[in-house]
This record gives sequence, C-alpha cells and structure tokens, in this order.
Amino acid sequence: MKSVTIDNKKLVNFLLDWAAIIALFLCVILFTARLGRAFFSSANLINILRSMAITTIFAIAATMTMACDGFDMSACTLASFSGYIFVSMYLWYGISLGMSVIICILFTAVFYLLTMFLILVCKIPDMLATCALMFIHQGLGLWYTGGGAVSAGMSLPNGNAPARRTLSEAFMNIGQAPSIIIIMLACVLVAYIFLNYTKHGRYLYAMGGNKTAAKLSGIDINKYRFIAGMSTAVFIAIGAIVVCSRDSAAQITGSDNYLMPSLAAVFVGRSVGGAEKPNAIGTLIGAGLVSLLENGLMMCSVPYYSLPAVKGAVLTLALIAAYANKKEN
Repeated sequence: MKSVTIDNKKLVNFLLDWAAIIALFLCVILFTARLGRAFFSSANLINILRSMAITTIFAIAATMTMACDGFDMSACTLASFSGYIFVSMYLWYGISLGMSVIICILFTAVFYLLTMFLILVCKIPDMLATCALMFIHQGLGLWYTGGGAVSAGMSLPNGNAPARRTLSEAFMNIGQAPSIIIIMLACVLVAYIFLNYTKHGRYLYAMGGNKTAAKLSGIDINKYRFIAGMSTAVFIAIGAIVVCSRDSAAQITGSDNYLMPSLAAVFVGRSVGGAEKPNAIGTLIGAGLVSLLENGLMMCSVPYYSLPAVKGAVLTLALIAAYANKKEN
C-alpha cells in the first residue's frame, strides 16, 4: 500500500511538472482535429508567433521581477506610457528611429526608479506600490498625449504639426515577422543566460527561495532587487516598442491588456520540468500555451469578449498547479 501511495505521488508530481507541455500538445491535437489544415497554415502560425512574441517579452519582464520574489502589476501600464514617448519622439519631434528607441528605454528605466523608491525606500509591498503606480502611469500618459493616441498624421496636443506625418518601413518592420520573433527569442536567451549562468541571476533565485537566508548569507537584497527592477524596465521598454510598431501607433492603453496573459505565462512556466521558480524557458512555453489557446478559440468562433475568462481560467489553473506542487514538496 505504501509503495502504491509513493507511486501515486510520483505520478501527480510528474503531471504537475509537465502540465504545461501536456496542455500544449493537447491544444494542438484538439484544434487540429477541429480546424484541420487552417490551424497549421503558415499565415496562422505567424499570427500565433506574433501574438506570442509580445506576451513573451512582457512575461520575461515579469520573470525577472518574480525571480527574486518581487511582483509588478504596473509593467504594462508603464509600457503604454513608454509607447507614447517612443512614437511621439519619432513622429512629433522628428528624432531618428534608433534614438527614439534609446530614449524610450532610458525613459522607462528612469521612471522605474519611482517603483524602486516605493518598494526599497518606502518599504511598501510590491503589490500595493505597483497597483498605485498603474493609475499614475495611465494618468500621466493620457496627460502627455492630450487624451488620445499618438499616430501618423496626428497633431501635437498644442495644435502644432508633427515633424513627421508617416511611419517608415523600418519602424513598421519591428512588429512584423521575422523581426518580432527574433526580438522575442533574443529576450528569452538574454534572460536565460542572466538567470542561470551569472552570479547575479543565482543571487536573485536565492532571494526568491528564502530572502532571510539570502540576506544572512551576505547577499545585498536591496541591491539585487534593484538590479531585477532595472532589468525588468528594459524588457518593458522593448515590449512597448514592439507593440507600437505592430499597431502602427501608440494606442490608448495599448499594452495594458498584456498584463494577465504575461502573468499567466510566468505561472504556467514556473513548474515546467520541476523548476519550481520563474524561468525563461518555462515562460516561453507558458506564453506559447496562452497564445495558442487564444488563437485556436478565436478560430473556433468563440466570442472575443469571452477570451478574458479563458485567460483567467488558465492563470487560475497555473496557480493551482504551482501551489499544489509546493504543498506536495
């Protein structure tokens, strides 16, 4: 009887460890059976990868924060604000594309200092601090644009004509395949190497495992929480740039809707292979599952307004799997 119980526990742990991979294959099988060749057409696969790319980039940003037991609810609202800065620099003020990218990254990093101030100096819990910052990002962003999107041909809020009226082909190509896919894979690779093969990444994981023990072992937890935050800011900026390129504008709340899918991707991926911690490869797999599921359901004519419920269900199941595995251990 005891051996049967042990075998059952091993089976349960195996299923929890590989739940994301199993779910991914099941989705492929079910959608292929329902939709046939249309699901595996080159055009649809590119659509899945493009959608997955944006979710993955924001999920990698969340992975960096959560690796050290942090949490950020404001990443995507900051991305929307950063998107306004990026497109306005390019269209309104005629700054080159390369310099607009640099300004966007610098702006995001500088603005993220406010997040770090609230968390590290004011000692406000991550969840509360970033929830408050969501409203600050949204309000300041809309104030900056005069309450509208930033798009080609749009005048400045003061009525002046923009320096540029059209977006260049180089600008548009950032959000198209294969560029967007290459950017996604580069983000995953950088995060994977940083978290797994550098001293800084190991320290972040040590903090995520037990912050008190990490501090007692000599790790400067404030310093490495700051490093995680600044790394997160860079990925947020990259996500903002890609979203604006894909949408050909900085839309109102353009990146806000990626919060739940990105968090779901991290929680789905954290248990892949028994990792039990946020990791770049698991996050990529989680984003693939979320994007595949969303694409397949839309092709099955599921109403678009029902998709948030599906994303919420995926996140809930991921949390159940993560904490059930934690309880087993």
